[in-house]
Amino acid sequence: MYHQPVFKNRRTLLERAEKFISEIYFTDCNLRGRLYGNSYPLESLTSFVSSKRIPFAEAASQNFTPYEIGDTFGPTWCTCWFKVTLRIPESWSGKEVHLLWESDGEAMVWRDEQPVQGLTKEGEKTSYILSECLKDEDPHSVTLYVEMACNGLFGAGQGSMIAAPDPNRKYSVQKAELVVLNRDVQETLTDFEMLVDIVKHLGDGEQRGYQALFTVNEMVNLCDPAEPNSFSKARGLAQRFFTQRNGHSQHTVHAMGHCHIDSAWLWPYEETIRKCGRSWVTVIRLMEKNPEFVFTCSQAQQFQWVKSWYPGLYTQIQQYVKKGQFIPDGNLPSGESMVRQFLEGQRFFHQEFGIHCKEFWLPDTFGYSAQLPQIMQGCGISRFLTQKLSWNLVNVFPHHTFFWEGLDGSQVLTHFPPGNSYEMKGKVEELVNTVKNNKDKGRANHSAALFGFGDGGGGPTQLMLDRLKRVQDTDGLPKVQMSTPDKLFSQLLVDSALLCTWSGELFLELHNGTYTTQAQIKRGNRQCEALLHDIEVASSLALWQDKAFQYPREQLQELWRLLLLNQFHDVIPGSCIEMVVEDALGYYRDIRSVGSGLLRDACRRLGSEGQKCDSSAVFNSLPWERNEVVQLQDGDREPSLAFVKVPSVGVAVVKDTQPSIPVSVKVQADGTVLMENGILKTIINKNGSLASLFLMEENREAISDGCHGNQFVMFDDVPLYWDAWDVMDYHLQTRKPVLEVVAPVEVVSSGGLRGSVRFTLRISEKSTVTQELVLDAMCPYVRFNTQVEWAESHKFLKVEFPVRVRSPNATYEIQFGHLQRPTHRNTSWDWARFEVWGHKWADLSEHNFGVSLLNDCKYGYSIHKNVMTLSLLRAPKAPDANADMGTHLFTYAIMPHAGSFQAAGIIQSAYNLNFPLRLFKTASDAAPWSAFSVDASAVVLETIKQAEDSRGTLLVRLYDSHGSSVTTMLRTALPLREAWHCDLLERPDHTQPAQLTSEGITLNFSPYQIRSLLLVLK
Repeated sequence: MYHQPVFKNRRTLLERAEKFISEIYFTDCNLRGRLYGNSYPLESLTSFVSSKRIPFAEAASQNFTPYEIGDTFGPTWCTCWFKVTLRIPESWSGKEVHLLWESDGEAMVWRDEQPVQGLTKEGEKTSYILSECLKDEDPHSVTLYVEMACNGLFGAGQGSMIAAPDPNRKYSVQKAELVVLNRDVQETLTDFEMLVDIVKHLGDGEQRGYQALFTVNEMVNLCDPAEPNSFSKARGLAQRFFTQRNGHSQHTVHAMGHCHIDSAWLWPYEETIRKCGRSWVTVIRLMEKNPEFVFTCSQAQQFQWVKSWYPGLYTQIQQYVKKGQFIPDGNLPSGESMVRQFLEGQRFFHQEFGIHCKEFWLPDTFGYSAQLPQIMQGCGISRFLTQKLSWNLVNVFPHHTFFWEGLDGSQVLTHFPPGNSYEMKGKVEELVNTVKNNKDKGRANHSAALFGFGDGGGGPTQLMLDRLKRVQDTDGLPKVQMSTPDKLFSQLLVDSALLCTWSGELFLELHNGTYTTQAQIKRGNRQCEALLHDIEVASSLALWQDKAFQYPREQLQELWRLLLLNQFHDVIPGSCIEMVVEDALGYYRDIRSVGSGLLRDACRRLGSEGQKCDSSAVFNSLPWERNEVVQLQDGDREPSLAFVKVPSVGVAVVKDTQPSIPVSVKVQADGTVLMENGILKTIINKNGSLASLFLMEENREAISDGCHGNQFVMFDDVPLYWDAWDVMDYHLQTRKPVLEVVAPVEVVSSGGLRGSVRFTLRISEKSTVTQELVLDAMCPYVRFNTQVEWAESHKFLKVEFPVRVRSPNATYEIQFGHLQRPTHRNTSWDWARFEVWGHKWADLSEHNFGVSLLNDCKYGYSIHKNVMTLSLLRAPKAPDANADMGTHLFTYAIMPHAGSFQAAGIIQSAYNLNFPLRLFKTASDAAPWSAFSVDASAVVLETIKQAEDSRGTLLVRLYDSHGSSVTTMLRTALPLREAWHCDLLERPDHTQPAQLTSEGITLNFSPYQIRSLLLVLK
């Protein structure tokens, strides 16, 4: 072997070590080239291609035909099954024998009808170990099956990971053979890699860096393939270096195996099931060899999939959960949806593993609501781990370990792994950065390192474990220990006295386009949330009205699970491929189809059973009286309008009632249209914009001088990279008003109960917007029913309302409450909020006057100075090239008000817009009735449902929506035997019975507090 002298130049020494382990230089002794020794061909390799994902038993019975290495198959999303017949040579006795398999798809090895190993080149898993030390009595003839998905770890993007998939892509197997692994070479190679990385990342001034450099140079001098013991001698030098221990003050890194698998993203839901199988069976194999290895896994839905598709694997997982090695652990979903996410997850883990999770494990999401701490605490969770805030585009978040305080003051201990990744590889650089990046040095001496391939699955590898073992207690690096979330947070809690507190939302300064992308998904989510809410309320009341009624528990659970699945962080944000969008919209159709039937059945039970049902009735699921105009449909007759008065959470027959002040509509001489209803007066220009919006009782104009409301505007929308995800601030410089009129304003409804006008604008050559402006009798807002034909590329459509209000802050609804954000851009933190999220409403108020913008399915807002903007549609081209193309229907509304938005009923109006009154048939003489009410407008009765564990008990959930300390009386017509306070998991607090009186139940709320009660019926 050629030996170089020991140079004193550090750079030369480092280059020599790197060349030694490469595949280019030192061809007589490069380590990578000697990783595999003897090779042997397979006895036979046959295959067949399936267009569907089929179970093993069905696949094994198919007709397999010979396959030649390099032959192509496909296309994308197909599955190619291989039957591998092999015979291990007798001469390999005592050797470590692998099946080497290199392909451009994800694969699973099956042996004895069970999954045994995942194979993914992108995930550094290209071999299956047949024997670690072949014995004579071991089977030498083996038959395996390999299930290969025609997609990579990150789908099948064309030229870019996030590009739309190539549906016609072909795949192949590049290598399939038996090999002998030279374990001593593998171990020496890992030693070299770790030592060279220590040299690189500890810096020139570190003594340990130089010690590592000279150690690796000595190892190069020792390695000689002609001497069998040379590799073990070289490893002895490395071992001597790695065993020089740290002092007691060193930072401790809690290493946890992790495998973040997006439930759908660049691949469909069905492929995620196989990703879980491939990843988790590999984890089980690693646990068999490494008893200290701990793996954390957080998504209950994925456990359920594995239980259904891979029952044998699931049984093994349960065994390792008992051993303590396999650890089971947003912005846009509503508050109740968030509660149900926790409820479903905690119940699953308790039923399957006998535990309730103490940690909320959310490595990847696109922002964090300020109500999450309270929801976590209400679900028995006091610890939170995430990572995504390290992606902030403008400002660096100032903490890695801190207490996060929510709207109501609830706190959770929060940790961001300082390595700023949830898919580390166990490398020196990651460990060094874990200490270097830590913003809470001195306050916290412990942090997490999550290792394993993620997003597309894959998980940890043996190489990662080997790396971490070498440096678990090595001078110059932080201490590394295999750990669990509980050990990490318990240690952080011990030393938590000096930790800082962050109050309010954790706003991600990136991916703000996800508030708007894939508008059909957003609409489906909002509508299905409202539908499931109404089914639960109506079914709960039907239980009381009709003793024969069966509460649809199983059907509701199935529908809720479909909805919750679509709230995954790459589905509801719209950052997924077209195939996932189709799946998601299909789930929403299923929810609507089945749910509409359940709602009809429940409402029918609310009517007069056994009597002639000849009149229309209205069901109100909200906890306040509603006076509204509804549209009646009676058979084939033309729809008609009616003005109805419906009590809180109750029912009323539609009567021939007239409002105190009808709507007036007048076409003026200049072609504008004047509409008024005694509350509002508005003037509509020929192009559909508002020339005026006047709050009559206060004698206040809402539209800013010289401006027009309801102004559609277009922007160029070309993000730097994350197309479906991001809107960049520079798009604001490309504003272009939509001005071309196709059909000017014409009157549709001429007054009385309703006034409305319609118009059409041309957005571009291919896109138009048609809108009906509606003003109903007794309604405090103008409604804009909108249809857009959208065929754009990299454009952003918004609507603006310049209002006559000045305030440094605007208010936005979030889950179970609201928060304020600045309307100015004084600081970088303010500027980063140029596009923000909210739910059903946003408000801009000065003292004693304001304007609110309501909507029925939008989430993106921008309120800068006095211009209120609602984001409507985007047109990204990756990862879905057809994102948002087509027809869109949505509604928004503008509501000026006197006083505060709380006193003006903005919250109630936004609920009314989103929760329509439900029509059904009943007897004409049926009396109106109310099942529930609260006497404080600040308190919203959000949920009424059957309790999870009792058929004779209802669960009701209320919250303070004003941000106030308030006492209210919850009244009900239902016969109650007793009532108990409970947490969000519906576990009763038997030390805190609710006090029942003849009037109802008195409840005290602190600002933004959520309260849940179990009501036991007589």
